Amino acid sequence: MSVIDLSKLKFPENNFRLFLDTVCETHELDFAAYAGVNPVAQSVHGVVNYPDEWQARYVKKNFQHKDPTLLVASRSIAPVDWQRLRDETSFKTVFHAAHDFGIAEQGVTIPVRGPYGEVGLFSVTRNCSDREWNLLKPKIIGGLQNAAVHLHDTIMQSNAMSRELMRPSLSAREIEILQWIAAGKSQQDVADILSISSRTVEVHLRSSRSKLCALTTPQAVGRAVGLGLIYPN
Repeated sequence: MSVIDLSKLKFPENNFRLFLDTVCETHELDFAAYAGVNPVAQSVHGVVNYPDEWQARYVKKNFQHKDPTLLVASRSIAPVDWQRLRDETSFKTVFHAAHDFGIAEQGVTIPVRGPYGEVGLFSVTRNCSDREWNLLKPKIIGGLQNAAVHLHDTIMQSNAMSRELMRPSLSAREIEILQWIAAGKSQQDVADILSISSRTVEVHLRSSRSKLCALTTPQAVGRAVGLGLIYPN
């Protein structure tokens, strides 16, 4: 599953990291993060104000697949306080590594569910005692929930994310076959080039037509070109 850093995308609405910084300053928090799953492309898109070194470590270690602050919250409709996760091995693994970058294990993740079937996860953290956190959280949770909904809606309504949601998730093999078809090769030619059977080529073409909502292979090729999935020859 790929990870898309929204702060690196160039589009007018991109002030997401500034928004996170403002939330932290307003509520006296250390860090904030947003992560969402694109239900079409099955990619994780997100923006954080964590140190760049921790972001790189997090992705390199594939923590997005095991981080319980995301996995548990993605199945919840209510905010998930990280205190309840501390006994989980995966939590200890992630936050033992995070500690080296000044990131504490005190925090909360707020899930937001949207109209496309997507789930956005807004997390904040603060380095403080349990007592201090338990006093602070009730005072700020309402504001954090409003911030979570605002950020999620803004991201999902952005032109960049709308394009991603409308982009069919073709496999690498499906794209490869469509590219050869676009180059004028026959189904048997493609089978010979890729050392697979003609029947396998047809299976991939059928799947491509379905994903692209195309009735014919030429129509599928045209739509794939229009979406930038393959290139015209």
